[in-house]
Amino acid sequence: MLLPNNVQYNIIVYSLLAGMLTGIFFDAYRIIRGNGINKVIIIFEDLLFGILSGLAIFTFLLYYNSAFLGFYVYCGIIIGFILYLRLISKYILRFEKMLLSSVNKFFRIILINVIYILKIIFYKILGKSK
Repeated sequence: MLLPNNVQYNIIVYSLLAGMLTGIFFDAYRIIRGNGINKVIIIFEDLLFGILSGLAIFTFLLYYNSAFLGFYVYCGIIIGFILYLRLISKYILRFEKMLLSSVNKFFRIILINVIYILKIIFYKILGKSK
């Protein structure tokens, strides 16, 4: 059965976008995983990443593509992933690292201020001074 041209175009575009979305997930996973982790934990994390990214791709394609999974959809996902890694991964990775650093800094400042307030309350209750 032949599909109309606009449907075929949408299938290709959304499969490329699904590959790029997988690349973004992969970059976030690389940042979260870090280095120097036990090999058994890495295997478990890789399996979990594969399952979650597969579910995310399927949900994305189900919503935009009616979950049409032909051979060229898989090729489009792979090509989109490779294009993402080659062209824009370094920029997104830099942005994700900066965002993670900013979020960590924000929570560190909040934690330090909360601890300071709790110390003041603790010293007031016990009647001690620094």
